[in-house]
Amino acid sequence: MKRRSLLAGAGALAAAPLIDVPAAQAAQTAQTASKRKVMTGAEVLANDGWRALAGQKVGVISNPTGILPDYQHIVDTMHASGNVNIVAVFGPEHGFRGSAQAGGSEGDHVDPRTGIMVYDAYGANADKLAGLYAKSGVETVVFDIQDVGARFYTYIWTMFEAMLAAVRTGAKFVVLDRPNPVGGYARGPMLKPGYTSGVGKKEIVQQHGMTVGELARMFDAEYLPLEPNGGRLKELQVIEVSNWKRDQLYADTGLTWVMPSPNMPTPDTALVYPGLCLFEATNMSEGRGTTRPFELIGAPYVDYRWAEALQTKHIPGVAFREAYFTPTISKNAGVLCGGVQVQITDPHSVEAITAATHMIVEARKLYPEFTWREETPPGRWIDLLTGSDRFRTMLLADATAEEIVAAWKSETDAWTARRAKYLLYKGAHR
Repeated sequence: MKRRSLLAGAGALAAAPLIDVPAAQAAQTAQTASKRKVMTGAEVLANDGWRALAGQKVGVISNPTGILPDYQHIVDTMHASGNVNIVAVFGPEHGFRGSAQAGGSEGDHVDPRTGIMVYDAYGANADKLAGLYAKSGVETVVFDIQDVGARFYTYIWTMFEAMLAAVRTGAKFVVLDRPNPVGGYARGPMLKPGYTSGVGKKEIVQQHGMTVGELARMFDAEYLPLEPNGGRLKELQVIEVSNWKRDQLYADTGLTWVMPSPNMPTPDTALVYPGLCLFEATNMSEGRGTTRPFELIGAPYVDYRWAEALQTKHIPGVAFREAYFTPTISKNAGVLCGGVQVQITDPHSVEAITAATHMIVEARKLYPEFTWREETPPGRWIDLLTGSDRFRTMLLADATAEEIVAAWKSETDAWTARRAKYLLYKGAHR
């Protein structure tokens, strides 16, 4: 369909050339893409007509973050193209289309848009996934989910179980890589034996500083061979992000942010999440049920003193604003909470785990009511999130925030050296 361009004046209108609107929009999209330096693995593969997946029965593990620059989901685009035979889709925590809250999923169902069978992969182990691969005839597994760079964000463990299932069934595994939104540098403590769980299945540090493609390479080489009925993948292919450097944050990439989960609304949320998620283990609200989850932290017993104490610490990259809020869900729902909003002053200087450690130390000093969330045994969740009981025991022994942070430096350094051979993106952006 063609329409006339609206120009000032009747004469100009009469002389205006015909403009093909869809073609003009496509040209604008191409021009925008050419200016944007960073391209996701999904975009790279789509631009090649999905040729790497031709002639294969494909199972896709994805969620709403698996989009292309036109905001269309890769499953919808692959299906519409006719070039990819998708025989199954697997939805992680929150579901394939993202309709479930934290700790939830969408269950097994037929996707109403494509007619493709969607299986619930949240919490599924390798045995269950291997059975689903066999049932649906999957020959190649494609993983495309935006991670946020924290050990306890569950998508990387969905990938791990999916990879192990691929080992057991002989399926090829393809990762459509995406940038780590909090950058490529590692922070925080190492997960210790005895503290594995659904939020940390293998020994990696709290803020791992790797993309999912890099983690997949490490999983394949070091962790999968040690599993029962494990081994190396028949084939692992990582479609790399184009032009991403390790010191780039998500805001530097020009990519569109899609919420990886309902409580991860912005790249700023992702930036603080590797540390501020520790408040899940306390009786303080971590901001769920507000418009700024993991940035607003507080409880009914908190007053202005917490913000004042934290401001004196001069923690790089952040400031603390006295704040009051009433969560609509989760802890302290419907109750007015005092606390702080963590304001990001320099994104490239933020060390979220250090900031959270100072916040917890000061909260414990100021408020006798501060404690761990109700569970058995008390403090188990903080142990699982930090990877051992060290954080908790040092805190209870009145260690300073500086002492707690220093305790894991050697672990972070060792991890940084160990992961080096698996990195795909090296060098600095500037």
